Amino acid sequence: MDQPDPKTASGLILSVSEPMRSFLALACDDLRLSDELREIASDLRSRNTVPYKLLRGIWTGSDPSTRPDLLGLFSGTEFVFTSPKPREKSEELKLRLVKLREIAERKEYAELVKDITPRKQVEEPFSSYKDQLGFGLHVGLTMFTGYLVGYASFRALFNRNPALSAAGGILGLVLAMLVETLLFIIKTSKDDQIQSSKSSSSSSSSSSSSFTPTIKKNQ
Repeated sequence: MDQPDPKTASGLILSVSEPMRSFLALACDDLRLSDELREIASDLRSRNTVPYKLLRGIWTGSDPSTRPDLLGLFSGTEFVFTSPKPREKSEELKLRLVKLREIAERKEYAELVKDITPRKQVEEPFSSYKDQLGFGLHVGLTMFTGYLVGYASFRALFNRNPALSAAGGILGLVLAMLVETLLFIIKTSKDDQIQSSKSSSSSSSSSSSSFTPTIKKNQ
């Protein structure tokens, strides 16, 4: 049966007491032990700590008539606790920490220069009363035009039937409203893209300017 290496043995570690050292000295010449166990006992005798597993293996294989009892063997010994190795940070975690540090530096720089740099004016749709009124009139005119077109079309198709003509007008009104909604969504998405491109360009310029003072100092 293979025995663990005393240098790399894990588990419970005990400090070597005088009764334990004497037992290991006797175990070096105990013929009932294998050559490997006698070699391990000789190695452990010169150490200040001993793994419990190795000591138990030597004590179990030794001569019962000459070996000490466990109470006497462990008298005066103490447990030895070893601190675990610190965990190493992965490359992914290191990159994430670097990005978080850069974001924190940009926020700190923006906080320092907020009183110097002008505030960004974010243009929102319908931010003024004039825009709201103009958009409402435009939508109303478009829906009215759609109603007239639908009414006239269904009146010409169905021999001037009042009910069908009114239905055609309502259909034209709904189609005009859907067209206006689609155009509004397209316009809003384009405005958002323009605002995002402006903000990204301004953030890149601010980050590049934040490193300018350090470069001048080094020069």
